[in-house]
Parts: sequence; C-alpha cells; structure tokens
Amino acid sequence: MKRTIFTLLFLTSFLFGFAQDLRKVSFDKNFQKQYQGNAKVEINEVKELIHIMIAITSSGLENDDMVEQSTNYYKDVLAHFKKFNNEKIILTFDSLIKASPLNYIYLTGNAISYNFKGNQLIKDKYYLFPVHTPTKENPITLYKTDIEDFAKKSDFRKFYKHQKSFYQQVIADYNKQANISKQWKWLETNFTAKVNNYTIMCSPLIGGLNYTTKFEDKGFTQILLVLPTITTSPKMTETENIIQNTRTMFTEIDHNYVDVPSKKYGKEIDSALKNREKWVNTKQEGTKYYATPLRLFDEYMTWGVYYIYCYDLYKDHTDALNYAYRNINEVMQQRGFPMMKAFNDELLRLRKQKPNEKMDNLYPELIEWCKKQ
Repeated sequence: MKRTIFTLLFLTSFLFGFAQDLRKVSFDKNFQKQYQGNAKVEINEVKELIHIMIAITSSGLENDDMVEQSTNYYKDVLAHFKKFNNEKIILTFDSLIKASPLNYIYLTGNAISYNFKGNQLIKDKYYLFPVHTPTKENPITLYKTDIEDFAKKSDFRKFYKHQKSFYQQVIADYNKQANISKQWKWLETNFTAKVNNYTIMCSPLIGGLNYTTKFEDKGFTQILLVLPTITTSPKMTETENIIQNTRTMFTEIDHNYVDVPSKKYGKEIDSALKNREKWVNTKQEGTKYYATPLRLFDEYMTWGVYYIYCYDLYKDHTDALNYAYRNINEVMQQRGFPMMKAFNDELLRLRKQKPNEKMDNLYPELIEWCKKQ
C-alpha cells in the first residue's frame, strides 16, 4: 500500500527555521579546512540505522514511497531486522510517524548529530541539532539509550560493515551518473553566489522524499542534500540515464544560486507573475505549495537553469539535448507548470544573446518577458 509523503518536499524549507536560539552546527577551522571545496557523498552509519528502524515499522512496511522497497538491499534489511519490529523503540517510532509524517525528517535528519563509538552514541562536534523540532528537543538524544540497545541487540554495526562494498558502489554510481563537482563548478561560474561545500547524505532506503538545507557558521556555507540512490533504466541510453540522474540533483542544488538574484528582484517578480493561473495549473496536486509569485518564478528558473546547463554540455549532441529539453518540459507540465517550454525558450534566447554574462544579469529581461505573457 502506497501512501505518498510528497508534500514533505515542500515543508522541509520551513523545518530548518524553528528554534533559532539553538545552534544547528559548529564549523570550526578543522572542519572548514577538511571540507572547503569538496563535494562528498556519504551513507552515514547512524542515519542508516534510523532509516532501517523506520523501514521495519508498520508505517514503513506499508509505505513504498517513504521507504524504497524494490531493491535487494531492502530484502537484506528485512531478512536481518524485521524480526525485531516489535521492539519498544520501533513501536515508538511507528507511533511518531503515524502522529505526523514530519517525524520521519526529525528522526533521520538529526541522526547525523551522533556517531558510534563502540556500542555507544557520542555527540558529533559539528552537527549539533541539524533539524530543529517544535519542541526544541533532539529526538535522537531523547531516545538515545533505546536506539543504542536496538543497535546492539540487532547487531546493526556488523550488518553495516558487511554492506560496506555495496555502499561504496552507491557512492561510485553518484560520482559517475550525477557528478556534483561538475555541476558545482558550472553553477559557480555562471552565478555570483558561492558555496564552500556540498555533502550528500544518501540512503538506499530513501524513497520519494529528498530535500536540501543550508548550514552557515563562521563564514562557512555547506549545502546538505538528502537523496535516494542513483537509478538507471535499461530502456534508456547511458547519456539519458546521466541526464535523468543529474536533473534530480541539479534542481536541488541550483536553488542556492537562483534564489539570490530572485530576492533582489522580488518586487518585479511579484508584479510579473501576479496572474497566477497563467503560470500554474491550480488543479494540480502540489502546486499550492508555490503560493507566491517568487516561489513560482524560482521553480521555473531552477528547471530553466538546468536546461541551460544541459545546453552547455550537449549543444553538439542533438539527441541528448533534445531528450533533456523534452524531459524537462514534460515533467514540469505534469507537475502543473504549463509555461515551462516557453520559459526555457526565452531563457536560452537571452543566454545566446549574452553568453558571457552571469545568469544573475539575465533576470531583468527575463522578468520583463514574464510580465508580457
């Protein structure tokens, strides 16, 4: 039985704003030196434990959107851990998720605030309280003893160690199929905004939920992405698979560049996209989360910039570029954004006119075009 948690994708941008008096991270000089200019993909041990614990709750077992259930890894997880699904902490996690699906994020998102040392969970010195909760209490801290007991009883650390070669392959697939370093370099060449580090927290058990958050401390900016594993289809060419996988990541990370000039031209965007029904199919599920002209424009721009990225990469490979163009327009049309094709065409026209300009500098003319539609 599939019960979608799709709406969480739109709510996560608000989750990281709670309880501003509590520190989320602490990026000291050692952290900055280690992570500056690096793009990292990681399957964090404690985070994976929490994903596994959620996967064997009754909520997780019946929800193939929240938990990816189509893989051999999922079968391995069930074979090893399902017999423990009546443990008290598993029942507690199940009740939390049933009470509010947001608890899925509070649990998995805060898992990185701890690390294993033997059978104990020790607080991480960099990630203090990554996802603030309305109660201002870290749920991993609250259930720390029970989580430790479950990990020990289920022999989780042995399972995690046994899966290391699989995890390494997942990371290798990311680097091949959706090279974040290449995307990062392109974005920082074409926009004025700068980011110090990208870290992908991946899990083979993540289903339909992925999100991005920004951490800033002591002048250091890290973008943390929570994403599922890379998927490929035998019905698609290698290039088409790369385009598909890159799109998932790119349209997450380029928000960090698109948003900066959008805020600068906020009033102009409000005026240009005030006729909401021109820009969005209000009957389409999910579009209500893009309630303002600014959020609408940013979503168009996020995907439009991805098309420009594809153009730069594939302009000499017509089939690949045409595939990217069709894919972007079709997906956005299905999501309820009917002007995507026209928006892409205009953005590319402006880009060709001023190929050496930062994308930020194309905003005034693009916004003026939007106003005339």
